Amino acid sequence: MLGIAIVGVGMVAGIHARALEDLRDIAEVRGVYDRDAERLKTFCEKWSVPAAPSLEELLARGDVDAVIVLTPPNARREIVAAAAGAGKHILLEKPLERNSAAGRELVEIAQRAGVTMGVIFQHRFREASLRLKALIESGTLGPLGIAQVNVPWWRPQSYYDEPGRGTYARDGGGVLINQAIHTLDLLQVYTGPIDEVMALMGTSSLHDMEAEDFVGAGVRFKSGALGSIVATTAAYPGGAETIELGFEKAAVHLGSGTLTVSYHDGREDSFGEPSGTGGGADPMAFPHDWHASAQRDFFEAIRDGRSPMVTGAEALNVHRLIDALTLSSRERRAVTLDEVAGNE
Repeated sequence: MLGIAIVGVGMVAGIHARALEDLRDIAEVRGVYDRDAERLKTFCEKWSVPAAPSLEELLARGDVDAVIVLTPPNARREIVAAAAGAGKHILLEKPLERNSAAGRELVEIAQRAGVTMGVIFQHRFREASLRLKALIESGTLGPLGIAQVNVPWWRPQSYYDEPGRGTYARDGGGVLINQAIHTLDLLQVYTGPIDEVMALMGTSSLHDMEAEDFVGAGVRFKSGALGSIVATTAAYPGGAETIELGFEKAAVHLGSGTLTVSYHDGREDSFGEPSGTGGGADPMAFPHDWHASAQRDFFEAIRDGRSPMVTGAEALNVHRLIDALTLSSRERRAVTLDEVAGNE
C-alpha cells in the first residue's frame, strides 16, 4: 500500500480524489496540503482525507511515498524540489510547467534525486486511444500520410476572469497549454516526432484574456507526413476534440472516446464509448476513470520499479511542440522542434 500526499486542491482535485477512491487496493491518501486553509478544510471534509498543517510536515512523513501535485504550473518548482529532496515520487497534473525549459528543470530535479516523475495525460488511457496505438504499432494500417487535429472547445468569459487564468505568468499560455495539450500529446504518440511547424495564433474578439484562444498551424513530421492543427476555446458551445489520420491502408477518426477505422477495402471497425471531454462551459464534464487509470499506472510503476507510461521527460515532447507553435506565430516563420530543444 502506497502512501499518497496531495498538494493543491483547486478545480481538478476532486477528479483526483474520486479516482483515488477507486484505487484503495494500492494507495491511501495520508495527507493533503493547500495554502488556502478554508479551501483545504472544505476539500478534506468532503473527501474524508486528513489535512496537513504545512508542506514541510507533510513531506517529512515516513508513510508518504508519493506526492500528487495539483497546483498551477507557476507554483511547481519549489514543491517538486522539496518533494524530491525528501525522496518522494512525484505525479504532476498537466502541464509539466509553463514552457519546456522550466519543465526540463523539474525533470532534472527528479532525476538527480532518483525519484520517479509522472505527468497526467489521461486521454492516453481511454480504450479507444490504447486501441489505436496498438493498431499503429502492429503495422496493419501502413505508413502515415496526413494528420489533422481539431479542438473546437468553448470557455465563457467567466472562466478567464479568474485571476491568473489564461496568462503567461501563471499558466504559460492559453488554449495550447491548458486545453489542446492533451490532444497534442496524443498526436505525437501516433505520428512520431514532429520536424517543424508554422503557426498563426492570437486572441479572438470573443474573449478578454492575455494569451491565445485560437491557433492554426501546418505541421511537417520527421516521417515525411504532413498535418494541421486547429485549436480554440472560442467555438460555442464546444465540441469533442478529434484526431484524423490518413494511412496507406485506412483512415482513422479518434474523438470523444471513440475510434473509427475505415479501411480502403471497405471494412470499418469502431471501438470505445462516447463520453464527455470537458470541451464546453464546464471544464470538469468528463469521467474520473481515465485519471484513475493514469494514477494506477504511476503507482504500479513505483511498486514494480519501472517507468510510468508518461514520464516527466516524455511530457517535454508536447511542451516543445507548444513552444514551437508559439515561437512560430510570434516570429512569423517555420520553427523546428530541434531548435526549441536546443534553447532549453
